[in-house]
Amino acid sequence: MGKILFIDVDGTLVDYETNLPDSAVEAVRRARKNGHRVYICTGRSKAEIYQDIWDIGLDGMIGGNGSYVEDHGNVVLHRLISKEESKRIVDWLHDRKLEFYLESNNGLFASENFESRADASLKEYARRKGIDGADRVTVRSIFPDMIFGGELYREDLNKVSYMLHSYQDFLDTRAQFPDLESGTWGGRGEEALFGDLGVKGITKGKAIEHLLHYLNADKSDTIAFGDAKVDIPMLEACAYGVAMGSGGDEIKKVADFITDDVDKDGLYHAFSRLNLI
Repeated sequence: MGKILFIDVDGTLVDYETNLPDSAVEAVRRARKNGHRVYICTGRSKAEIYQDIWDIGLDGMIGGNGSYVEDHGNVVLHRLISKEESKRIVDWLHDRKLEFYLESNNGLFASENFESRADASLKEYARRKGIDGADRVTVRSIFPDMIFGGELYREDLNKVSYMLHSYQDFLDTRAQFPDLESGTWGGRGEEALFGDLGVKGITKGKAIEHLLHYLNADKSDTIAFGDAKVDIPMLEACAYGVAMGSGGDEIKKVADFITDDVDKDGLYHAFSRLNLI
């Protein structure tokens, strides 16, 4: 067996406008042809892995920041938020008037007013990521397959993301759900735009460990590629870690190597430097 490669999606495999560089596709295909295994390792649920990504050719995926693991179509691990806890989350967010969307392998399910109220936050998120035409970003352009008007009391949830009116909303929600994993995204600390809730103890790193056990493989054969703080456990779980040049300072500090920006063929250059292609 060659190396086992774990690649984050947003900001690593695709740019912040979800464009997939041809060079990244070539790098993955050549690496697999050379006998290496390639898995995406992402916060997205399977419903958000669109066909253009699968068409690259992959050995599997880690989704929901580690709650779901798949190898060649076989489900290796899937840890869900319980139906009772899901109902409690939905009721709490409704009571707080915090719009949200539910993330599952069967789709993304938006709360009643998410489309209209999340518009400004997503535009700000796009501006922070340096996306051209950020003011034209909409909920439907960011989440093209999001389901509106669907059932919100569900038993298939990997994660829940919700809008923040203030950082206090995150602090209160974290205190309300101590048995779940709480995080924020879209900015650091008080600048965060969204909060999220997931299964306690789930990380990309722990999911990698679970997959390696399933494959009877060793950490020494692993390389991780990421761009954000949430990817740090992924880099720490692997023998070698690569940060994208367009990534954040926090992940660059723990990486073994910093490649070029995602939209400047960073993934391809990293694969070449590491003699994967």
